[in-house]
Amino acid sequence: MRSEGDSWDITTSVGMTALRVAAARALEARKPDPVAVDPYAEVFCRAAGGDWQAVVEGNLPDHRLLTSDFGEHFVNYQGARTRYFDDYFRRVAEAGVRQVVILAAGLDSRGYRLDWPDQTTIFELDQPQVLAFKGYVLSQRGIRPTAERREVAVDLREDWPAALVASGFDPARPSAWIAEGVLVYLPGDAQEQLFTGIDGLAAPGSHLAVEDGAPLPDEVFQAAVQAEVVAGDDSRVFHQLIYNERCAPADQWFGERGWTAVATPLADYLRELGRPVPGPDSEAGPMVARNSLVRAVKR
Repeated sequence: MRSEGDSWDITTSVGMTALRVAAARALEARKPDPVAVDPYAEVFCRAAGGDWQAVVEGNLPDHRLLTSDFGEHFVNYQGARTRYFDDYFRRVAEAGVRQVVILAAGLDSRGYRLDWPDQTTIFELDQPQVLAFKGYVLSQRGIRPTAERREVAVDLREDWPAALVASGFDPARPSAWIAEGVLVYLPGDAQEQLFTGIDGLAAPGSHLAVEDGAPLPDEVFQAAVQAEVVAGDDSRVFHQLIYNERCAPADQWFGERGWTAVATPLADYLRELGRPVPGPDSEAGPMVARNSLVRAVKR
């Protein structure tokens, strides 16, 4: 369970969820028609070892990512989410933005695998042990960033705007922000602080992309938490790590503060990509039905 001021490395708590997402990206990349390819997702899983290495090597055939209805939809979901944010960054680069901020960067490898224009600086914010794992794994394999990459080792519940500026971020210049798979791991007041920090540092002409999700009904959420506790299976832990809170829909929050924001339901985006949408009786149904992908530009 989460606690105030808790921290983690790549194999514990919230950090472990980054490996779950990396495993899903690796499995998506192996499809005959992947919607997104992250060549470093499998590298991270192999470096972490254990079940994550076994999953991507196909040596854990009973793992839920490989066998369950949930696993099939989760892999599709991560592939679609990756595609959405990859396309977003390509557009902001074409628009001339040269400052990029990746919030709760986890195992996001876009600083290494996307083609960035010259003079692009990417600021990656996350727990120090998570950033250290990513940097070490890739550097040991001779993999270098495709832009200037600056690590900002800070918890998003702390004064991250000050840490970002101290790392060389220029609030007077347009910037591009991403909050992918972040909000569910923050309580509502921390989400509000995160949005306020972005708005305060983003100059006119800045861009933002957010994965947003409506909370589950409390009784459904509590039942899901209890089911995980009873199962005692670390590979299934999710609801014990999230807060099930939302300060406001992201498109609404930023729209009221001078941003032009558009929200795309995740289900609609999956259909656009030709991927199936889980029905209401599927374990993955609520996850997809409650999520949306949001883009915004500050006027």
